[in-house]
This record gives sequence, C-alpha cells and structure tokens, in this order.
Amino acid sequence: MKLDRYDLKILEILSRDGRITKSRLAEAISLSVSPCWERVKRLEKAGVIEGYSARIDPDAIVKRTPVWVQIELKQHNAESFARFERMVSDTDAVAECVAVGGGVDYLVKIAADSIDAYQRLIDAWLVSDLGIERYFTYIVTKTVKREGPPALPDPDGFSV
Repeated sequence: MKLDRYDLKILEILSRDGRITKSRLAEAISLSVSPCWERVKRLEKAGVIEGYSARIDPDAIVKRTPVWVQIELKQHNAESFARFERMVSDTDAVAECVAVGGGVDYLVKIAADSIDAYQRLIDAWLVSDLGIERYFTYIVTKTVKREGPPALPDPDGFSV
C-alpha cells in the first residue's frame, strides 16, 4: 500500500490521540471530513491501523517488579526455538519477548510480583525441558522511556 503525506499525518496523529474526533482529525490534516475518514477506513482495512487502545500505567493497578532476562539456549534448532517460544507465550508474567542475534537468543521482559516470584519462575524454567543454557538477570531500577508512538517517515517528504 502506497502512503502519501496525508496518510502519514493521519497515522502520526492517531498514534498520539486515538480518540480524536473525525472533524478535528480532518482539520489537522487540512482535508474535509469525508475524504479524511475514507482514508482512515482504508488504512484500517489494509491493516496499517491494527486497532485502537488506551495506554495503561501498570503500576497504577498493581506494583510489579520489571526484570529483563537474557536467555541463551543449549541447542539452536527450530524445535528448541519453538518449544521456548510456546512456553513464553503461555507465561502470563512475560510482558515481552524478542529473539535477537549477537550471541544471545532472547531478551525477555518479565513483570514479576517480586524478585522471589521472578526467581521461582526462572527456577521452574531451568528444571523444565526448555533447554536453557544460561541466563542473565537485569533488575530494572528506573524506567527512562516507555514505548511511544511508532517513528513514521516525515509526511512533508511525500508528495500528494
């Protein structure tokens, strides 16, 4: 799907304020409401806009201890990766997991009730058949920046 500067501006605005009204969005990109809203619907239908959600401060609900873990597996084959990724997907305490290159297989963010709860989770992983060779734990002491809206190309660099 080819995006023009209007599409990029719509995406930029909606990524910051998904609750903006149709008329305010149209005004912000200098289009009338109907063509602006048709663009939004087209972006939704194409899957560029995946959905709308609220950013929730998890600490406002329950205080968790964020822990990042570097995981290295013993074996590097499809079966080992699939087994580990299934376990991660089925573990509620796992907030995020990415496969990475550079000598480490995975970075896993765990939202634990406590350091003790985190260690019990890791201990259970180690005695299971996951094939973890080694792990390195990083206790988060301060969040410097949370994930925000995605970085988009400059809309002014596109022609209409």
